[in-house]
Amino acid sequence: MARKTATMDPGPDAPVGAVPGLDRLPAGPALFVGRRTELAALRAAAARPATGRSPVLVLAGRPGSGRTTLAVRFARTAAADHPDGVLFARLSAPDGGRVTPARAARLLLEQLDPEAPVPLPGATGDGRDEPACVALREALVGRRVLLVLDDVRDAGQLWPLLADEPGCLVLATTAGPLTGIEDIDPVILGGLDRQASGELLADLVGGTRISCDPVGGADLAEACAARPDALRLMAGWLRGDPKAAVTEAARELTRVVGEESARSAAPKGEGEKAEKPVQGPKTAQASTPGKAAKPVQGTTSGKAAKPVQGLKAAQASTPGKAGKAATPSASGEKPAEGPAPEPAAAETAGEQAAWVKPGPEPAEPVPVPDSDPLIGAFTLLYGTLPAAQARMLRTLTLAPAQTADPRTASALVGCPAPEAAVTLAALAERELLGQEAPAADGSPRYRVPGRLYPRLVRLREQEDRPAETELARARLLERLVRLTESARALLDPSGGPGPDPLPAALRLGSAAHAREWLLGERDLLLGAVADAIGQGDLDGSAGRLVTALLRTLPLTGAAPADLYRLHELVLTVAERHGRPRRASAALLNLGDLQAAAGRWEQAVAHYRAALEHARTAGDEPLCARALEGAAGCHRALGDAVRAADWYGRALGLRQSMGEPAAEARLLARVAEAHTAQRRFDEADREYRAALAVLRRLGDERGREAVGAALADLRERVDAGW
Repeated sequence: MARKTATMDPGPDAPVGAVPGLDRLPAGPALFVGRRTELAALRAAAARPATGRSPVLVLAGRPGSGRTTLAVRFARTAAADHPDGVLFARLSAPDGGRVTPARAARLLLEQLDPEAPVPLPGATGDGRDEPACVALREALVGRRVLLVLDDVRDAGQLWPLLADEPGCLVLATTAGPLTGIEDIDPVILGGLDRQASGELLADLVGGTRISCDPVGGADLAEACAARPDALRLMAGWLRGDPKAAVTEAARELTRVVGEESARSAAPKGEGEKAEKPVQGPKTAQASTPGKAAKPVQGTTSGKAAKPVQGLKAAQASTPGKAGKAATPSASGEKPAEGPAPEPAAAETAGEQAAWVKPGPEPAEPVPVPDSDPLIGAFTLLYGTLPAAQARMLRTLTLAPAQTADPRTASALVGCPAPEAAVTLAALAERELLGQEAPAADGSPRYRVPGRLYPRLVRLREQEDRPAETELARARLLERLVRLTESARALLDPSGGPGPDPLPAALRLGSAAHAREWLLGERDLLLGAVADAIGQGDLDGSAGRLVTALLRTLPLTGAAPADLYRLHELVLTVAERHGRPRRASAALLNLGDLQAAAGRWEQAVAHYRAALEHARTAGDEPLCARALEGAAGCHRALGDAVRAADWYGRALGLRQSMGEPAAEARLLARVAEAHTAQRRFDEADREYRAALAVLRRLGDERGREAVGAALADLRERVDAGW
């Protein structure tokens, strides 16, 4: 047994529950040693008086230096100074994908106030004026909140989230420099000191083995460059072989690192073939309003999606479009056309905060070279794993956000959930998986470390057949479909029968359990759909999951932003397979969500794109709905001329389809538009026509409403209006 004698930092931890949000921080390793100097530097920086914006602390270190562990440790000791809560977000996925500021802002907003509405994506690009970023900064004003932003790739991710609130504190971890924001003095993490390295090995391996071979312990720490994660992996290797000497571990690590260095230095064509960098799965990204998502590289890539052709054509053909085209963003992306965004608080339009310098293009992830001691330690430990554990570890790279619980892990590898739980715990005990905050129902959750992800993907491609990989992904999607459908059946028993009962270990026990599971796993469910649609080879399973989520999430009071994302994914699949009818329906749903949020310019762009697709499909009902939706947007914008035109076109279509109820409704809308233009005779005529239709239908309530509107019009005209 390993001794629990590690020298912990004496700073007091805030009890979990004393400050909101502490429970969402990663659990991290149980043992924490050293780093007294770095913790003191962070405390000193946090104590400096701040004015203007939120102060920013930066922890910079190579992958495997323990920067996330140190950030979480500091957050627990500093939480008491921020009674309004601790927020946590990762700004990079293990596969290297870059999380956009807008997506991070939405996650942080939901943590800050789960009941508050989350804005839909905006038309201003993904910068400081993006609606979610503006809403986050406004919500932080007057609060004392600690924001822990892990694995920040570049300043472009960070500065849109910084509020003009000195009472908040931002702690960012990064592997590279964050150029572009003033007044940042990063704390640089190197290796542990000799004493801390020895203490860590002693507690993880056993004090006797280290104390009996102090020279071997020092050699092992040196071979690991004294980096905590490499030391932990080698400790796992030693625990797996109780007879191995510490000196042997150091010698083996040095040998493996040397072999990897020689292999990577070999000219192309000698030894192993040069390998391409590992990329994340293609994913359908959330597009900006007026654009539809298309697959792009990287699960959370910040690259902008290309606009849908139908939507682009509809925008380009719109006469007299309000506003001017927005200027290109710093990334070269051209935002959607439309009115200029309103300035954020304390800023003028088109002017970013004075403390922000123009930043560079989005940074690439910092790779872990094959010759790194971390990779050498992983190679040694991986070679000792039983086949079932090795397969589980490789397959977890397919999980959404590379995060899994026993339910999803068992689907990926095709084993019972209790067996998956044992395997996951064993991999975490050997330092090969990071332990996350548990799910809402208490299920343990684990995450593939980003520093190991590229090597694991390479191993998966070498050792697993493509058919096995595709089958694992299909099993996961079908498992999520069944779980989502069973949650719907519990939340809405009147909505039809649920799927066949799941095994007891997977089953959701009650409506409350189903609601907790859906809300807790929502991001992973959406990520699974996005991954599948991005790769494009499992559209059938992905489509079933989208349908299940669209039926189930509204039962939990899901945010419109989640439904918006799902409809964007439906649009991606519809356009990929050349299904204009389904694309039109998705665009209509997107337009409805934008209209419900009062964002009329974005809504009308979606309705016009829906009209183009509906015409291609020859679907008159969809055409009529799109025409009526666009007319309603023009009416809300105060453009009575266009409203009358679009309502008139919708009216003609409804009349040709023989829909008298819709005809009466549209006649009244046309009359309202004529009234707004002071064309009173035309308005009177349309109201009378509507009354005639309603009389034929026997709709007394409708006749009363239209009759009252007509009487009011005539009274105003008689009064000289």
